[in-house]
Amino acid sequence: MQQTVRLELLGLADTDDDELLRLGGQLRRSIQELDVLDVRAGHSTDQISKGEKSGELLAPGSVVVTAASLALRQVLLLANTWLKNRPVRGIKVELEGHVIELSDTSAAERTRLIDIFLAHREVPGDGHSEERSAEQS
Repeated sequence: MQQTVRLELLGLADTDDDELLRLGGQLRRSIQELDVLDVRAGHSTDQISKGEKSGELLAPGSVVVTAASLALRQVLLLANTWLKNRPVRGIKVELEGHVIELSDTSAAERTRLIDIFLAHREVPGDGHSEERSAEQS
């Protein structure tokens, strides 16, 4: 099963849109090296005003990734590692209407948060049918 996750860079107080676009491009290129179906710049959720150009639809620092459910963990762990030594406050992660923020906690705490976040979205596999078989024996 494939899923789409939106990553939004949270800039520092002095971070401008150009810097967020540059950083978002760096993150996007890093994610492209993973086994994902699609990765692209995120678009603004705001409505377009008449006369605006399509380039104005890009949301600075936003990356949208479509990947198999199992690859999402790799995407989020890469984003977690990517945060190190970057001039951003954190990354907001949105998946199926649920949101977490990877920010000013330790890398280990962010990894734990990712694990919990994804555990609630994973579809039970054949392991449950094996458990039922064992209970019936």
